[in-house]
Amino acid sequence: MRLLYAVIVITALLSGCASTGDWSSEAPTKTNSKAARAARVNLKKQSVSSIYAPSSNLWIRIRDGFEMEPMNSPLEIEQVRWLSARPDYVHRSMARSSRYLFYIVQEVNARNMPTEIALLPFVESAFNPQAKSGAKAMGIWQFMPATGKDFRLTQNVFRDERRDVLQSTDAALDYLQRLNDQFGSWELALAAYNWGAGNIMKAQKRNIAAGLPTDYESLILPTETRNYVPKLMAYRQIVLDPQAYGIVLPELENHPYFVAVDVGSDIDVSLVTKLAEIPSEEFQNLNPSFNKPVILSAANQQILLPFGHAEIFQENLKKYNKPLSSWTAVQVTKTEGVDQTAKTLGVDVEVLRDVNGIPKGMRVKSGSTVLIPKTSRRPGDISVAMAENGSLSLEKPPPPPPPPKKCAKGAKCPVGKPVKGSDKGNSSEKNAATQHKSESTGLAKSAKNGTAKSSGVVVKTKNTKGNSKTQ
Repeated sequence: MRLLYAVIVITALLSGCASTGDWSSEAPTKTNSKAARAARVNLKKQSVSSIYAPSSNLWIRIRDGFEMEPMNSPLEIEQVRWLSARPDYVHRSMARSSRYLFYIVQEVNARNMPTEIALLPFVESAFNPQAKSGAKAMGIWQFMPATGKDFRLTQNVFRDERRDVLQSTDAALDYLQRLNDQFGSWELALAAYNWGAGNIMKAQKRNIAAGLPTDYESLILPTETRNYVPKLMAYRQIVLDPQAYGIVLPELENHPYFVAVDVGSDIDVSLVTKLAEIPSEEFQNLNPSFNKPVILSAANQQILLPFGHAEIFQENLKKYNKPLSSWTAVQVTKTEGVDQTAKTLGVDVEVLRDVNGIPKGMRVKSGSTVLIPKTSRRPGDISVAMAENGSLSLEKPPPPPPPPKKCAKGAKCPVGKPVKGSDKGNSSEKNAATQHKSESTGLAKSAKNGTAKSSGVVVKTKNTKGNSKTQ
């Protein structure tokens, strides 16, 4: 990823002892191809403030990079009217974009792409980093699970890089460049991003067979895809001349909003927000990919912090000498209910359930990775294998056995089978076995024992049901 001077990656290696906040500039830097070309700062010798970029209006920079031709179609005009009639909605989206736009524009410029592409998250997600579609697309670029895997966006129990600002932007721009190379126009590339390259190719083949043009406006497309490019061009028009549509754009400096800090030891999210002196909501807006309350060093992760607060984090971390992380992870070796899993691991059942998002009534399957509090028995950071491959699989417990059938009064009832797992020394079961063998010679005694047996089965069945519900 071409991270230029403005997206600053601080090599903040939280190194030394895994359980302390010791800072060591001698710790080896992890290899990260996406950050290798970025300007880096040694926090022990340099200050973040030394690398501030000159400020100017980011909207002007975006306008200067527009290259796509306005469509001036009825669909575009309709989309402009829709947005201009909802200034509050537009303003909320614009305000959210202020955290990410500078970085995206930097990346778009570095790839010589038109800056209209930087506005695409307005269409995809209204720049909501937690956006999730009904089809399970995630993040500001709305990557589907399969497409995310194609572009090596990690999706596991600890993080979902489809929501990661840096990784998803890099993947989205890679994808759009590939589509533009394939179809030869940004309009068709955008349509393929929305509908799929295979579908666009099929639509083009139908037009070729019918002797029709194969450009974006000539293809037969689903309604969403037909409106997709006009929506983007509507945002272009508003950015180009907001006053004409009664829209007030927020002030955006041509300056990085955030700084990326490398993680050298596991560190709790709550500690990061405390040391950086930022609200947890701001942290989540910049780091929406993290699924757990701990950030893993083994995953080669970076923390994004507001530019002004990176220095605060730097100074506070230098003074901090307590454990950085209070969580570790283990792999479950047996499929069982949460209560039993918690007992096996020696942790509070509600803590286990809450931190791992396990609904009541579900069992944890063998091989699952669960997060638990660190103890003297498990003091270390989470391993690379777990950080990269951790997964959580749940299942519903098996249904309880059906209750015995009721017999009509005075009728001969079939004897129920002993409940599996019951005490072998139970006298009722022994009597039942004796009754079964001597049924033809001791009817009165058998009837008496049969009643006791039925009663025992009913009680046992109720207990089994109750246990299932508790789990």
